[in-house]
Amino acid sequence: MDATNSVSKGVFVFKNGATRAKGRKKVQNCNSFLDASTTNQLWFRMYRKHWERSRQMILKLQTGSYGQVMNDLLKFIENGQKSTQYEGFLPTAALLTGINQIDHLSQFEKLADDIHNNTLSIVVLLQARDGTNLKQAIETIVGKCIESPSRDRGNEKRFRKNQLNLDVLQAWYLETHANCDARPKLIIIVPDFELFNPVVLQDLIIILDSYATSLPFVLVFGVATDVSTIHNVLPYHVTSKIKISVFQSEPSATNLNKILNEVLLTPFCPFHLSGKVFKLLLDIFLFYDFSVNGFIEGFKYAFMDHYFQKSINALSAIINDADELEAIINDLTSSELHQIRQLPSFRPYVESQQNPQDVIDLLTNDDHLRRSLTPMVMQVHNYWFTFHCALHILQTLVGDLPKAPLGKQIRELYCLCVASDVTLLPEFKECIQLLSFLSKEEMLQKIRQILGVVLLWVNRNDELSIEGCLVYDVAPLEEMANGLVLLSDELVAANHEPILGEKQHDKPSALLSPNMGRQELREKLLTAAKHSKNESAVSRAVGKIMDYCVKNIFQQYLRPATSQTVPLVELFLYNDSTYLRQHIVGTPRAAVHIALNNPQYYTQCDCCILDESSCIIPTLPDLSIAYKLHLECGRMINLFDWLQAFRMIIDDSGNDESDQQVDPIVQARFTRVVAELQFLGFIKTSKTKTDHVTRLTW
Repeated sequence: MDATNSVSKGVFVFKNGATRAKGRKKVQNCNSFLDASTTNQLWFRMYRKHWERSRQMILKLQTGSYGQVMNDLLKFIENGQKSTQYEGFLPTAALLTGINQIDHLSQFEKLADDIHNNTLSIVVLLQARDGTNLKQAIETIVGKCIESPSRDRGNEKRFRKNQLNLDVLQAWYLETHANCDARPKLIIIVPDFELFNPVVLQDLIIILDSYATSLPFVLVFGVATDVSTIHNVLPYHVTSKIKISVFQSEPSATNLNKILNEVLLTPFCPFHLSGKVFKLLLDIFLFYDFSVNGFIEGFKYAFMDHYFQKSINALSAIINDADELEAIINDLTSSELHQIRQLPSFRPYVESQQNPQDVIDLLTNDDHLRRSLTPMVMQVHNYWFTFHCALHILQTLVGDLPKAPLGKQIRELYCLCVASDVTLLPEFKECIQLLSFLSKEEMLQKIRQILGVVLLWVNRNDELSIEGCLVYDVAPLEEMANGLVLLSDELVAANHEPILGEKQHDKPSALLSPNMGRQELREKLLTAAKHSKNESAVSRAVGKIMDYCVKNIFQQYLRPATSQTVPLVELFLYNDSTYLRQHIVGTPRAAVHIALNNPQYYTQCDCCILDESSCIIPTLPDLSIAYKLHLECGRMINLFDWLQAFRMIIDDSGNDESDQQVDPIVQARFTRVVAELQFLGFIKTSKTKTDHVTRLTW
């Protein structure tokens, strides 16, 4: 038979007597479109290795956060199994998952597996697409209930689809479990409650309640918004037949904070975002979709783009041990070493060398540069280690202040600290002023919390050393802790008695003199008022603690990474926010304009090549021709003039008579493209002039 040719993509069946093959071909695994030359490159190997490590940490963290609510649901079902008699209502669990949770359906699939494996239950996952009407919903429930045990035994179906109803389910359940001491519960999970047809759901609950005396149903609703949604969807005569127990899942913002604090915003992540890039991803999350998965995918794209830009960026991913770092450095080529010399942060490092011979060797000798790269990279790792420790200390101090001038979360402080010197901000000075008002007991509690943070970071470093990984320099952290311990001891020994100053022993009469003017008297009174305040030992000790934190911790270790202060910082910091925005933030209007104004950009066909973007040729699609013509018009577009211009372009006869009868085919094509432009939102019908349309875009 001849092959079928068609412009559209389709499948055509020819009944030529061919029989179906007995066996199916084995599905081939989908291989990566990247060739071996790409996957063997240094940057790709480091990207894949460390992103997989970060992904596993994120997955482990999310599994732990969902574990508690899953355990509570299992306890709810186990407690329901203890009651064998119908109590007049259907036990119902409402799981509040929050909007845009990661893999919403996967959570309920895992919940169904946990219930099936840990309790004596028959679980049915009823999605909204399986319950568009009442008949389909009941058939889905009955079919999955009957097939669930038979699937474990390897039996085939015993009922046709049109035979599946609740009477069949009741007879099958009583027959199968008549002699059992403990009968299984029938768990019906509705993962997408908001998408379910309200009328179908109301009728389904009423029908299930009528069979509840013989069939022990338990309902689980997955609610993405609020528990009030259940009461808005279900009227009173339906809610009176169910008893709702509410279970709260972790909100998206809390989930993201955990991922940032434990995985992404740590020195153990080999990749860091600049303030602009991090704020871009954070704004998309907070003001657009609340999707943790979207934030992780955006971070992954920046992660990949950072390593793809330059192969030398792979040096930032070496966090396992010094031997691996030296092996990577020895594999660097002369061109890659030249790229390192061209980094903006390399010149200040060279200029800081005291020995002139070292300067010459760094610029000319590749072997000497390789030997110098290891301490330079370690210096950057140690910088991020102390930076994040100081960041957590700052969050401990200012996170619970009134109105939180600097913010409460680590992500808010990171945006400020990585972009500028936080100690120069007026909000920081306000926080220090508020901290100086704390009582003695509150300040001691703050110091204990800070020492706990420092101890946590030291323990993390010890755990890495035990595992044989890279060991950071903890000497600055120990210095912080020792200084704070000494100041806290001074604060403990201090009392609230005022400290008498020298100015208070002066006689009051010394302020007055016969020849003193009014302005001089005013200045002396102000000076005396300042020195007359009685400073206690506690306030002085608190002031010393604040000065120590500002000068010895924040100003020293919380400074932003710049090319003047940290060598090779470009290898660790990604700051191309413009490029990232173009690829993760959609611009539909620009894409539609490019597609209609220059369709060859997407179609890649030879018939649509334009000498200039403003040219109009007959081979363009009709929609593109009409769009380019409408760009030449003003606010109001005359449909007849638009049609004539459209006809003159696509008509091959070359007849320019305006009174010529328009070909019905041309008119139909024009009518279609006008409707399409109206659907796309470029024009709308005019109420003032029936033969005109109004242009909506400029």
